[in-house]
Amino acid sequence: MLEGRTIVVTGALGALGRTVAEVLEAAGAKVAHFDHVKADVSGELIFDGLDLTDEAATTAAMAAVVKRCGGIDGLVNIAGGFTYATLADAPASVWDQMFRINLVTAVTATRAALSALSASGSGSIVNIGAGAAAKAGAGMGPYTASKAGVAKLTESLAEELAGAGVRVNAILPSTIDTPANRRGMPTADFSTWVQPGDIATVIVFLLSDQAAAITGALIPVTMSHRGG
Repeated sequence: MLEGRTIVVTGALGALGRTVAEVLEAAGAKVAHFDHVKADVSGELIFDGLDLTDEAATTAAMAAVVKRCGGIDGLVNIAGGFTYATLADAPASVWDQMFRINLVTAVTATRAALSALSASGSGSIVNIGAGAAAKAGAGMGPYTASKAGVAKLTESLAEELAGAGVRVNAILPSTIDTPANRRGMPTADFSTWVQPGDIATVIVFLLSDQAAAITGALIPVTMSHRGG
Protein backbone atom coordinates (compact mmCIF):
# COMPACT_ATOMS: atom_id res chain seq x y z
CA MET A 1 0.00 0.00 0.00
CA LEU A 2 2.89 2.38 0.64
CA GLU A 3 5.49 1.17 -1.83
CA GLY A 4 8.00 3.83 -2.81
CA ARG A 5 6.94 6.29 -0.12
CA THR A 6 9.10 7.84 2.58
CA ILE A 7 7.44 8.27 5.97
CA VAL A 8 8.87 10.09 8.99
CA VAL A 9 7.76 8.73 12.36
CA THR A 10 8.42 10.78 15.49
CA GLY A 11 8.67 8.88 18.75
CA ALA A 12 9.72 5.95 16.57
CA LEU A 13 11.80 4.26 19.26
CA GLY A 14 8.97 3.98 21.79
CA ALA A 15 6.56 1.07 22.20
CA LEU A 16 3.94 2.39 19.79
CA GLY A 17 6.47 4.00 17.46
CA ARG A 18 8.46 0.80 16.96
CA THR A 19 5.33 -1.13 16.04
CA VAL A 20 4.14 1.57 13.66
CA ALA A 21 7.53 1.74 11.96
CA GLU A 22 7.59 -2.04 11.50
CA VAL A 23 4.08 -2.12 10.03
CA LEU A 24 4.83 0.80 7.70
CA GLU A 25 7.96 -0.96 6.45
CA ALA A 26 5.97 -4.16 5.93
CA ALA A 27 3.55 -2.09 3.80
CA GLY A 28 6.47 -1.05 1.57
CA ALA A 29 7.42 2.34 3.03
CA LYS A 30 10.88 3.64 3.75
CA VAL A 31 10.74 4.88 7.35
CA ALA A 32 12.82 7.60 9.00
CA HIS A 33 12.95 7.16 12.79
CA PHE A 34 12.96 10.36 14.88
CA ASP A 35 13.24 10.18 18.68
CA HIS A 36 14.80 11.96 21.65
CA VAL A 37 16.10 8.70 23.14
CA LYS A 38 19.24 6.95 21.94
CA ALA A 39 18.80 3.98 19.63
CA ASP A 40 20.37 0.60 20.29
CA VAL A 41 21.26 0.32 16.60
CA SER A 42 22.47 2.80 14.02
CA GLY A 43 21.29 3.50 10.50
CA GLU A 44 21.12 6.30 7.97
CA LEU A 45 17.42 6.88 8.71
CA ILE A 46 17.67 6.73 12.50
CA PHE A 47 17.77 10.19 14.03
CA ASP A 48 18.12 9.57 17.76
CA GLY A 49 18.90 12.03 20.55
CA LEU A 50 16.75 14.55 18.63
CA ASP A 51 14.96 17.30 20.53
CA LEU A 52 11.75 17.63 18.56
CA THR A 53 10.98 20.97 20.21
CA ASP A 54 14.19 22.37 18.69
CA GLU A 55 13.16 23.85 15.35
CA ALA A 56 16.67 24.07 13.92
CA ALA A 57 17.57 20.48 14.83
CA THR A 58 14.27 19.09 13.56
CA THR A 59 14.48 21.05 10.32
CA ALA A 60 18.02 19.75 9.76
CA ALA A 61 16.86 16.16 10.33
CA MET A 62 13.99 16.56 7.85
CA ALA A 63 16.40 18.02 5.30
CA ALA A 64 18.66 15.00 5.77
CA VAL A 65 15.73 12.67 5.05
CA VAL A 66 14.90 14.57 1.88
CA LYS A 67 18.53 14.42 0.76
CA ARG A 68 18.81 10.68 1.40
CA CYS A 69 15.39 9.62 0.15
CA GLY A 70 14.46 12.26 -2.40
CA GLY A 71 11.47 13.58 -0.48
CA ILE A 72 8.95 12.97 2.28
CA ASP A 73 5.47 11.60 1.60
CA GLY A 74 4.11 11.15 5.11
CA LEU A 75 4.59 12.23 8.71
CA VAL A 76 3.33 10.36 11.76
CA ASN A 77 3.51 12.42 14.95
CA ILE A 78 3.69 9.88 17.77
CA ALA A 79 6.20 11.59 20.07
CA GLY A 80 4.53 12.39 23.37
CA GLY A 81 4.21 11.62 27.03
CA PHE A 82 1.79 11.32 29.93
CA THR A 83 1.57 12.54 33.48
CA TYR A 84 -1.15 12.22 36.09
CA ALA A 85 -1.42 15.37 38.20
CA THR A 86 -4.22 17.31 39.86
CA LEU A 87 -4.20 21.08 39.57
CA ALA A 88 -3.07 21.40 43.18
CA ASP A 89 -0.05 19.22 42.44
CA ALA A 90 0.72 20.57 38.97
CA PRO A 91 2.59 23.87 38.75
CA ALA A 92 2.81 25.66 35.43
CA SER A 93 6.00 23.75 34.60
CA VAL A 94 4.01 20.48 34.43
CA TRP A 95 1.51 21.98 32.01
CA ASP A 96 4.31 23.45 29.95
CA GLN A 97 6.06 20.08 29.82
CA MET A 98 2.94 18.30 28.56
CA PHE A 99 2.32 20.93 25.90
CA ARG A 100 5.91 20.79 24.72
CA ILE A 101 6.04 16.98 24.59
CA ASN A 102 2.60 16.38 23.07
CA LEU A 103 1.81 19.48 21.03
CA VAL A 104 4.97 21.46 20.30
CA THR A 105 6.74 18.34 18.99
CA ALA A 106 3.94 17.86 16.45
CA VAL A 107 3.99 21.53 15.47
CA THR A 108 7.76 21.62 15.04
CA ALA A 109 7.97 18.36 13.08
CA THR A 110 5.10 19.38 10.81
CA ARG A 111 6.57 22.81 10.09
CA ALA A 112 9.90 21.19 9.26
CA ALA A 113 8.29 18.71 6.86
CA LEU A 114 5.75 21.05 5.19
CA SER A 115 7.63 21.91 2.01
CA ALA A 116 8.59 18.29 1.33
CA LEU A 117 5.05 17.05 2.03
CA SER A 118 3.60 19.68 -0.30
CA ALA A 119 6.03 18.66 -3.03
CA SER A 120 5.08 14.99 -2.66
CA GLY A 121 1.78 15.22 -4.48
CA SER A 122 0.27 12.75 -2.01
CA GLY A 123 1.41 14.13 1.33
CA SER A 124 -0.29 12.91 4.47
CA ILE A 125 0.07 13.69 8.18
CA VAL A 126 -1.27 11.48 10.96
CA ASN A 127 -1.25 12.83 14.51
CA ILE A 128 -1.76 10.81 17.67
CA GLY A 129 -4.29 12.50 19.92
CA ALA A 130 -6.18 10.87 22.80
CA GLY A 131 -9.71 9.67 23.32
CA ALA A 132 -9.50 10.93 26.90
CA ALA A 133 -9.25 14.52 25.64
CA ALA A 134 -12.97 14.48 24.81
CA LYS A 135 -13.88 14.16 28.51
CA ALA A 136 -11.04 14.70 30.92
CA GLY A 137 -11.12 13.06 34.32
CA ALA A 138 -9.52 14.12 37.59
CA GLY A 139 -5.75 14.37 37.35
CA MET A 140 -5.85 14.36 33.56
CA GLY A 141 -5.86 18.13 32.99
CA PRO A 142 -2.29 18.75 31.75
CA TYR A 143 -2.24 15.67 29.50
CA THR A 144 -5.71 16.01 27.99
CA ALA A 145 -5.38 19.76 27.46
CA SER A 146 -2.26 19.16 25.40
CA LYS A 147 -3.90 16.34 23.45
CA ALA A 148 -6.96 18.51 22.80
CA GLY A 149 -4.49 20.91 21.25
CA VAL A 150 -3.33 18.13 18.93
CA ALA A 151 -6.93 17.61 17.79
CA LYS A 152 -7.42 21.30 17.05
CA LEU A 153 -4.05 21.48 15.31
CA THR A 154 -5.23 18.62 13.09
CA GLU A 155 -8.48 20.34 12.15
CA SER A 156 -6.78 23.67 11.47
CA LEU A 157 -3.98 22.14 9.39
CA ALA A 158 -6.44 20.12 7.31
CA GLU A 159 -7.98 23.36 6.08
CA GLU A 160 -4.68 25.20 5.75
CA LEU A 161 -3.09 22.46 3.66
CA ALA A 162 -6.06 21.39 1.52
CA GLY A 163 -4.86 23.52 -1.37
CA ALA A 164 -1.36 22.04 -1.08
CA GLY A 165 -2.63 18.49 -1.51
CA VAL A 166 -1.62 17.44 2.00
CA ARG A 167 -4.13 15.53 4.11
CA VAL A 168 -4.11 15.80 7.91
CA ASN A 169 -5.90 13.38 10.24
CA ALA A 170 -5.62 12.26 13.84
CA ILE A 171 -6.17 9.03 15.71
CA LEU A 172 -7.75 9.24 19.17
CA PRO A 173 -6.87 6.00 20.95
CA SER A 174 -8.10 4.82 24.29
CA THR A 175 -5.49 3.27 26.61
CA ILE A 176 -2.75 1.61 24.56
CA ASP A 177 -1.34 -1.73 25.67
CA THR A 178 2.31 -0.83 26.29
CA PRO A 179 4.77 -1.98 28.98
CA ALA A 180 4.78 1.51 30.51
CA ASN A 181 0.98 1.59 30.80
CA ARG A 182 0.94 -1.89 32.34
CA ARG A 183 3.49 -0.79 34.93
CA GLY A 184 1.51 2.36 35.67
CA MET A 185 -1.87 0.58 35.96
CA PRO A 186 -1.04 -2.96 37.12
CA THR A 187 -4.60 -3.77 38.27
CA ALA A 188 -6.32 -2.73 35.02
CA ASP A 189 -7.96 -5.13 32.60
CA PHE A 190 -5.34 -5.20 29.86
CA SER A 191 -7.64 -7.17 27.55
CA THR A 192 -9.68 -4.02 26.92
CA TRP A 193 -6.71 -1.93 25.87
CA VAL A 194 -5.93 -1.05 22.26
CA GLN A 195 -3.08 -2.96 20.65
CA PRO A 196 -0.28 -0.94 18.99
CA GLY A 197 -0.66 -3.08 15.87
CA ASP A 198 -4.28 -2.07 15.47
CA ILE A 199 -3.32 1.61 15.65
CA ALA A 200 -0.57 0.99 13.11
CA THR A 201 -3.08 -0.57 10.70
CA VAL A 202 -5.24 2.56 10.82
CA ILE A 203 -2.16 4.73 10.25
CA VAL A 204 -1.21 2.75 7.15
CA PHE A 205 -4.72 3.27 5.78
CA LEU A 206 -4.65 7.03 6.45
CA LEU A 207 -1.28 7.38 4.72
CA SER A 208 -2.40 5.39 1.69
CA ASP A 209 -4.30 6.38 -1.45
CA GLN A 210 -7.31 4.50 -0.09
CA ALA A 211 -7.83 7.44 2.29
CA ALA A 212 -7.42 10.08 -0.44
CA ALA A 213 -10.81 11.61 0.38
CA ILE A 214 -10.24 11.83 4.14
CA THR A 215 -8.79 14.91 5.82
CA GLY A 216 -9.54 16.73 9.06
CA ALA A 217 -10.88 13.55 10.66
CA LEU A 218 -10.47 12.70 14.35
CA ILE A 219 -10.79 8.93 14.42
CA PRO A 220 -11.40 7.04 17.68
CA VAL A 221 -9.51 3.74 17.98
CA THR A 222 -10.91 2.13 21.10
CA MET A 223 -11.42 -1.59 20.63
CA SER A 224 -8.95 -4.33 21.44
CA HIS A 225 -8.38 -6.89 18.69
CA ARG A 226 -6.63 -10.06 19.73
CA GLY A 227 -6.23 -13.10 17.59
CA GLY A 228 -7.65 -16.35 18.90
